[in-house]
Amino acid sequence: MVVLFEGIDTCGKTTQIELLSQRYPHFVTTKEPSERFREILLSGKLTPRALMLLFVADRAQHYADVIKPNCDKTVISDRGLVSGMAYALSNETLDLEWLLELNQYALHNHLPDKIVLFTTTYETLKERLATKTLDGIEQKGLEYLLSVQANMLRIVRYLDVEYRLIDANETIEAIHQQLVEFITT
Repeated sequence: MVVLFEGIDTCGKTTQIELLSQRYPHFVTTKEPSERFREILLSGKLTPRALMLLFVADRAQHYADVIKPNCDKTVISDRGLVSGMAYALSNETLDLEWLLELNQYALHNHLPDKIVLFTTTYETLKERLATKTLDGIEQKGLEYLLSVQANMLRIVRYLDVEYRLIDANETIEAIHQQLVEFITT
């Protein structure tokens, strides 16, 4: 089973993945984009179209290297096609169906089994970003990040995949319990 954890920066995905890893050490955890690609991404030197195509290429390699070899296990991925598509839609006017087809090609038509989308508010995002050094994406501003979140919500509702919305403003413990229930049932 492949479960994507999606959401904009500071919404708590990584914290929850760490907690699940401690609780279920047999789960395979992974992250998109790859570290190599993340460096390119954060440089801010690519056009939106080049960036989107590199995301898809990175996703295809990630599928081959991590997802496919572990298809008999529970794989928890910190981001995936939902994030890639949402950022692409926030950066450029694209057709959602075409973008999905491109991503399905990269994934050999294997969509995730479940998606968890962490959502946050303007106020919480502003508060959390104020406590850290902003990367190139976060420097685009709160409105941009919330437009990405809106696109994520649009995508999970569009896909034929079971999903759960998680309010990132809830306590870490409450969120963890919701995730355990969703992933193990």
